[in-house]
Amino acid sequence: MQLIPAIDLKEGRCVRLFQGDFAAETQYSTNPVEILDRYVAFGAERVHVVDLDGAKDGSQGNYGLIASFADKKVAQLQVGGGLRTLDRVQTLLSLGVQRAVIGSVAVANPDEVIRWGKIVGTDKLVLAFDVRIDEANTPFLTTHGWVKTSTTTLWSLLERYVDSGFAHVLCTDIARDGALTGPNVALYADAVRRFPTIKWQASGGVSSAKDLHELRDCGVAAVISGKALLENKISPEELRPFLRNA
Repeated sequence: MQLIPAIDLKEGRCVRLFQGDFAAETQYSTNPVEILDRYVAFGAERVHVVDLDGAKDGSQGNYGLIASFADKKVAQLQVGGGLRTLDRVQTLLSLGVQRAVIGSVAVANPDEVIRWGKIVGTDKLVLAFDVRIDEANTPFLTTHGWVKTSTTTLWSLLERYVDSGFAHVLCTDIARDGALTGPNVALYADAVRRFPTIKWQASGGVSSAKDLHELRDCGVAAVISGKALLENKISPEELRPFLRNA
């Protein structure tokens, strides 16, 4: 399992939101490049970048910063936030980003995203699904900054994408995001069991090395971690087994 550190960008700063709430923001750095360099020094070979401004209103104010990340060529980048058109995806990839992360559009218009996969290659796309778990432990998809919960389950939508050759899926249990309460290991174990060909990326709740070991044992390919790394909840020594360049 690979650990993928996360950098969330808002107005050129590195921040974290609590459960996607723009009113619940914690700022960590006014120089996100330093955060990138820190993660690379840990041994990270891939970094997950979220353009929060793009996600909120479609703006491209962080593109210059993302381009500077790519120009450094120190880590592979997967970048999401506001990628609602093929043109925007292709622009991002042209900057030197390895993978574009597709969120709400992947839920609202799978036919369109499947078309993008045929054009740019499915390996260049990561499907990002945010889910809300009901009392029966069924993951229902959410969109539009987690404000809207659809009647579509994660499992039913994935059938279409797997049949079209998509392999990279990032799944976030929104109740765990930014809370440092531990990941929903049962969700990811179920996901791996149902769709073993998918290279699952788990996101939300990681707070300790124990969480990383539990996620590795359930079979996910990668785990995204932001707040725990920014707040030094896990030591470099504990991170090392999950960082392939360490």
